[in-house]
Amino acid sequence: MSKQPDNARKARRTQVGRVLKNASDKTIVVAVETKVQHGLYGKTIKKTTTFTAHDEKNETKVGDMVEIMETRPFSKTKRWRLNRLLEKVEKA
Repeated sequence: MSKQPDNARKARRTQVGRVLKNASDKTIVVAVETKVQHGLYGKTIKKTTTFTAHDEKNETKVGDMVEIMETRPFSKTKRWRLNRLLEKVEKA
């Protein structure tokens, strides 16, 4: 049986996006925006993908910028985990 190297956890995919929802307990919905170029016309288009992520401490609010990391499945749709909070939104 081969042992995984110590840097295996660092090799996991990460995404940066904004929190859309945090209504569920320990769960957030994160929108990740990517820019892709149209195949024929060459115009740059914004594509938004949503991910359901695990937030153990319920520390995020709607509008926060977060980094999420790919992880083991937590539920049917949750395959990402909150890695770190990059920017908190200020409510006026």
